[in-house]
Amino acid sequence: MIKFSILIANYNNGKYFRDCYNSLISQTYGNWEVIIVDDASTDDSVERIEGIIQNDSRFRMYRNASNQGCGYTKRECMKYAEGELCAYLDPDDALYPDALEKTSDEFAKNDITATYSQMMLCDENLNQDKIFGSTKQIYNSRYFFNCPTQFAHFFTFKKETYLKTSGINPLLKSAVDQDLYLKILEHGSVKYIKEPLYLYRLHSNGISQQSSKQGAKESFAKVIHDTMKRRGISKINNKIVPDIYTNAQEIYELLDYQTQKLHRLINKVKVTFNI
Repeated sequence: MIKFSILIANYNNGKYFRDCYNSLISQTYGNWEVIIVDDASTDDSVERIEGIIQNDSRFRMYRNASNQGCGYTKRECMKYAEGELCAYLDPDDALYPDALEKTSDEFAKNDITATYSQMMLCDENLNQDKIFGSTKQIYNSRYFFNCPTQFAHFFTFKKETYLKTSGINPLLKSAVDQDLYLKILEHGSVKYIKEPLYLYRLHSNGISQQSSKQGAKESFAKVIHDTMKRRGISKINNKIVPDIYTNAQEIYELLDYQTQKLHRLINKVKVTFNI
């Protein structure tokens, strides 16, 4: 049975961790470990989490000596991962009971490097509201940048694939997951699981919430530009890719054509007929 490493980067989210923990110990799949790295939380997160996971050898917790940010902390998680399959889970979110089982089945049946699923949007108490509507089956090519967003959680990937990349950028404070997605996708196929496996909690403390959206947009643009350079793309749709990043708008304008109906229709046909 393939071993799963569930990776949790925590900063001041210990008060939500009980739901996360309960969803993990309720998994129908048996072979997993959980790596938690705390990014020098200023609340009682460490005490709360340690109190919950005590005496359960499947959970291992580490701490950053000082606050380093999301990219650094998620990269640290990977250093301790021993599983063949890896997935990030935020400490304020949770998984469906069969998330690991259904994911492992896809790796067993298909020659893939990653999977992703739909996710369920929830309120602060993790009451289910609605499925995140933007998730779609993608056509993976060197011109796919997940812009506009077409896939997110629950994203799982082979550790051996991650080790072929430069890894998560430790300097990133946001758009960390996007950076990971694009690097992993450069090394093989991805399977879409068309059902929600991930419970995403919406609350005021979330790193992805409104107050930080502009910064995230800027970070995502930088990630996209880095990806273009890494893939050796000098032109997109007859527009020149700038050698040096200057502003987000310049990058997003290069990808305007990907929001148009014709482009989406062409990709849908490619996906449908496996072109």
